[in-house]
Amino acid sequence: MSARDTSPGTLRRRGYLAIAAMLALLAGIGVTVVRAPAASAATIDTSASYVLVNRNSGKALDVYNLATNDGARITQWSRNDGSQQQWQFVDSGSGYYRLRSKLSGKVLDVYNWSTADGAAVVQWSDNNAANQQFSVQDIDGYIQLINRNSGKALEVQGASTADGGNIVQYADWNGTNQQWQLVRVGSGTPPSGTFTNPVVWQDFADGDIIRVGDAYYYSASTMHYSPGAPILRSYDLVNWEFAGHSVPRLDFDSNAYDLNGGRAYVKGIWASAFNYRPSDSTYYWLGCTEFNRTYVYASTAIGAGWSKKARINKCYYDAGLLFDGDTPYVAYGNSTISVAQLSSDLTSEVRSQTVYTTPSSIGTLEGSRMYKRGNYYYIWLTRPANGQYVLRSTSPWGPYEQRQVLLDLPGPISGGGVPHQGGLVQTQNGDWWYMAFTDAYPGGRMPTLAPISWSGDGWPVLQTVNGRWGASYPKPAISTTRSVEPMTGPDTFTGTTLAPRWEWNHNPDTTRYGVGSGLRLSTATVTNDLYNARNTLTHRIQGPASTATIQLNYSTMANGDRAGLAMLRDQSAWIGIRKDNGVTRVSMTNGLTMSTSGWTTTGTGAEAAGATVSGGTIWLRVSANIQPGSGRTATFSYSTNGSTFTALGPAFTLNNDWQFFMGYRFGIFNYATSALGGSVTVNRFDLTAP
Repeated sequence: MSARDTSPGTLRRRGYLAIAAMLALLAGIGVTVVRAPAASAATIDTSASYVLVNRNSGKALDVYNLATNDGARITQWSRNDGSQQQWQFVDSGSGYYRLRSKLSGKVLDVYNWSTADGAAVVQWSDNNAANQQFSVQDIDGYIQLINRNSGKALEVQGASTADGGNIVQYADWNGTNQQWQLVRVGSGTPPSGTFTNPVVWQDFADGDIIRVGDAYYYSASTMHYSPGAPILRSYDLVNWEFAGHSVPRLDFDSNAYDLNGGRAYVKGIWASAFNYRPSDSTYYWLGCTEFNRTYVYASTAIGAGWSKKARINKCYYDAGLLFDGDTPYVAYGNSTISVAQLSSDLTSEVRSQTVYTTPSSIGTLEGSRMYKRGNYYYIWLTRPANGQYVLRSTSPWGPYEQRQVLLDLPGPISGGGVPHQGGLVQTQNGDWWYMAFTDAYPGGRMPTLAPISWSGDGWPVLQTVNGRWGASYPKPAISTTRSVEPMTGPDTFTGTTLAPRWEWNHNPDTTRYGVGSGLRLSTATVTNDLYNARNTLTHRIQGPASTATIQLNYSTMANGDRAGLAMLRDQSAWIGIRKDNGVTRVSMTNGLTMSTSGWTTTGTGAEAAGATVSGGTIWLRVSANIQPGSGRTATFSYSTNGSTFTALGPAFTLNNDWQFFMGYRFGIFNYATSALGGSVTVNRFDLTAP
């Protein structure tokens, strides 16, 4: 099923509601106070259908058990956007409306014209009576529905949060159980502000996304960077923070991950699986390395306690992990898609079988994610790098049907690719969202968010804007007071450990660095090749452009040492200090290159510009433009006082090929070309964006 365009139309403003209601009251008998509605929630399009989501429970106004008869109960139920949860506002005039069920064609009705608190609200044939008419009142972006006959408000009885909670009328006390979000069908969320894609403009590819309670977690691939499998956290799906790593060290049974006797560039952690099992309150990560073995890590906390649980001598390639109750299933494969059942402790395989063979007309499918919704199992698959498909079956073992979700859909980042891969997540309110990534080299692959709806026959449908993935959408309907730490800003390395924003190029030598009073880097490798040097500490670049600045104390460098700040990828450049024969120079060095065949070094670089410096402290700065496309550049500068910066060397043109997969990073390094023994201290790192 192709993506459906549901770009928000112009809602017809019913600005005359309060005026008309007041005129009607003045012409009638009695005195009633009428609150004028604000536009945000009480703007009604009578041609549209809406889902009404209760502010207290997060559940939707629902015709119980799909009934079509007069007198049927109206309840709340977990939101599924079915026809029994869709309502059309029918204008009764004078600022009143009837709410007509899309399922039954009947309208909300206060049973038997009651004016009592707690009287049942049912559905009934539409006769436009006063007990079927409601005014729409705006409350802080939500609405109240006030019955014309009784003057009482529509509410969830007893502030219940359970499925099946009764809908009744009660005196208006402005409770959250009397407040409703108007969610226009097809728009995904109420008009409560918008967000802009990408939601994270940093390189976090191959994502898996879950919700645990009110927190959302996003896990990504890292290949040769350590610690691996970073975890981001959010409380609203839009604002994210660093939370931890699932793989504390790349303990993958190869010294190459230590830059010892080999190198592991573009190996390590590719697309991997991340999930949480409530029965043992444990998070699990599972990933295949080098196409021949799979590792399982687990922890009861996101930010600490992760440890290796198992090695399984089989590759679950591009795996997705589902817990069906306590039973773990893994969907995996490239073109030939299989499902495996693992043992309860995830240390061995119980059973596996092929469930789907991709037809040649599609090509390649991979990047599996596995879900269960209702009675169906779904496998979410990508066609790299321009399509997304979904399989569905009533059994994890198949047979599976297939539908197309998107193909060659224009993305939200100018110059970037088609959003694809990633995963689905359901909010507390029952909404579904798709977090994909968008190829945006030279910066990498950026997390990109869009709403998902479900067709009447149970297939996921991507919500697009004017035929493309939206550059912006209404924010998810998630109420939270929790905030997150910014993913940019300073670090003075005063903690007892490195913050989760940092990752090393390969595993570090932990005896050669320290934190607490700045970042102290002792030389760990004697080499003339930055790509061979251990203990290069990396940080993702904030897009579309950002600047990294370090304050470097180089007073304890040894002769032959090189220390500084790099633009690090398979084509690299750096600004830093060279110390030779007792003389220190600030140097801009470029020409560091790797081959795409085996990722061997083909160039160790040469100084393009330099100047003699003294004093023991220098500020080094790199400003990078990672807007997708060719010809993007980084520039280098330095300062001896922290305020006046001098440009050094030519602009460095960034490589925007995709083959290295990981995007450019800032890298802080210190290595020896003669002998170990020297060190530097980074007192401060700043990442700023315009």
